[in-house]
Formats: sequence, C-alpha cells, structure tokens
Amino acid sequence: MRLALATDAWFPQVNGVVRSLSTTIGELERRGTAVHRISPDQFLTVPLPGYASIRLAMAPRFGVRRRLEQAAPDLVHIATEGPIGWAARSWCLARDVPFTSAFHTRFPEYASVRTGISAERFWPIMRRFHAPSRAVLVSTASLADELARRGIARTRRWSRGIDHTLFKPEGPRHPAMAGLAGPILLYVGRVAPEKNIEAFLGADLPGTKVVVGDGPSLEALRRKYSQCRFLGSLSGEPLASAYRSADCFVFPSLTDTFGLVVIEALASGVPVAAYPVTGPIDILGADGRGPDGALERPAGALGEDLARSVTQALAMGRDDAHALGRQFSWEAATDQFEAAINEALQSRHAERKRFAA
Repeated sequence: MRLALATDAWFPQVNGVVRSLSTTIGELERRGTAVHRISPDQFLTVPLPGYASIRLAMAPRFGVRRRLEQAAPDLVHIATEGPIGWAARSWCLARDVPFTSAFHTRFPEYASVRTGISAERFWPIMRRFHAPSRAVLVSTASLADELARRGIARTRRWSRGIDHTLFKPEGPRHPAMAGLAGPILLYVGRVAPEKNIEAFLGADLPGTKVVVGDGPSLEALRRKYSQCRFLGSLSGEPLASAYRSADCFVFPSLTDTFGLVVIEALASGVPVAAYPVTGPIDILGADGRGPDGALERPAGALGEDLARSVTQALAMGRDDAHALGRQFSWEAATDQFEAAINEALQSRHAERKRFAA
C-alpha cells in the first residue's frame, strides 16, 4: 500500500498528537509500510494566534496537491482538521482517492475557550470535514459514542501506547523534585486555558504541586501560583524521571480525547486523579480498576471533586498503577491503525468492482 499521512501537527510541537503520529509512522515503517508524510515543516508557516509554539502552514493547497500527486497514494490518512488537512481532503475528493481521518482534538471546545463562542457553532464544521472519510479513527469508545450522537459516523478504534523501556517505575528521580515537601502532585501537558490547569493549581491540597510543560498560560500561572514548581517542557529520560518522582498524577482536563500522559504516568507507577470524562474514564474505568474492571485494586480515582480524587489516589499502590499502564502498547495501537486503513481501502476496492460490473 502507498500511504500518505497529512497532518497540521508535527515537530517541533511537543504534544500527544505529535507523539502518537511520529511513533505510529515509525512502527508502520518498521513493518515495511512506507509513509509519505505531509506536515507544516514542509511549508512557510505562521504562528497560531495566542499560541506561538503552534505554527500553521500558509495557503498549503498547491504544495499539498503537488506532494500528493508525487506520492500517488492508494489511501491518505488525514490526522488534523487544519489547513493541511483541508487541502488533503480537497485533493482526495477531486481525485477520488479514499481517505481516513482522525479525531485527535476537541476543536469545538478548544475554539470556544479561546473565542467565547459556543462550541455548538463549530460542530457543523467537524461534521462536514469527516463526512466523506472512510473511517474516523478515535482513541476511546466513549468518544466514538459522543461523535455518533454528533452525527459523525464510521468511527474505528485507534488506542494509544507508550515506550515501556522509558516509562517504568524503576530508575532515577528528577533532581529538581528531590527534597520537595510531599506528597508531590504532578501535571504534565500543555500549559493552556483549555487544559483547565487552575482546577488543580487552585485546589486546597497538601504537599507540592509540580507542572511540566510549556504553553501560552505558563508565565501568568507562574505569577499567580508562585508556590508551585514549574519545570518547563521535558522529554525522554528527564520526563520519565519526573513521573517517577510524583506521588500522584493530576489530570484536570475536561476536553482531551485520550490523555497520553495518563498512561505514561500509570506505567511509571503513579496513581492518577482526574475527572470522569472521555479519556480518563476510558483508561481508568469508573472505579479505577481499568476499563474492564480487571484490576484487583484501583489505580486511580475519578470524580467531580478533583481534590477528593487526589486524596483517594494518594492511598493507592504504585504496583497497581503500573499494572494498568503496561496494558497499553504502540504495537497493539498500530495493529488497530493498520486494520482501519486496510478495511477502508478494501471497501473502496469493493465499490469500484461493483460499479465496473
């Protein structure tokens, strides 16, 4: 199969979408599938207003068209609903090339937070974008159910994984977190309004709150919550050591579709506290014993009272967290991705045979 992957999210961005895409491409290429990537680093870009670290391709239509013509793909996977994604969608429809898409980010809710406009105004755009897709890849069952209610069909599961050689309980602790008053409560992710971080930073909790990540809200939150520790963006072993240093991982987001950092924390042996929303509830299950309830003891706590969930999570065992986190692998996630794109391509071939008969 000749596969092209179009994405508006790519390095130097550091987030779950980029990590998911780059790791999946690496796994596909390891299996022998060449992937022709189309991403912002191949175009002239401008910073996203209010979020300078995210750069969007400027008028990429002709560049995307040229690259897709050269790649001559059998199928295109469109990862994002940005300028590159829309240009790739247009080319696929014009050339009658099948494509799959993914719902990585709650764009309507993110746009609502930043503009003050109701999220309901943005959902028709999402329905239009994904309507011709042969398969809309989603990370969780609850997200698939929500999208179905929103009129976005043909969803297929594409879970997430982690590098278990990196994210594990064994290993050194982060030196900047040594000697902090315990318990150490950790957040990892973008430091931005849509992440609802102040629900964590403003909660009345014992110990020390630590934030790992960068984003447009970083400096304002540093000033407002001077008693908290902000370590900036970390990756690789420094990030893994930060997870290991924590007593509880706190995930306050209400808008993520999965939360890759949640399974990284669990695999590192850190119990999780979060709200009972898409992502955390699909990973932890309603009672914290996994989505199928198979764990003997809970690995995290979900509830509308985040501080209470943190207190509950602090009483949980690191071995139980690790047991849940190790269930997620990139090999299994890539199996799901391959199955979805192969099914999409086969259905297109079947249609063409029927039309030719």
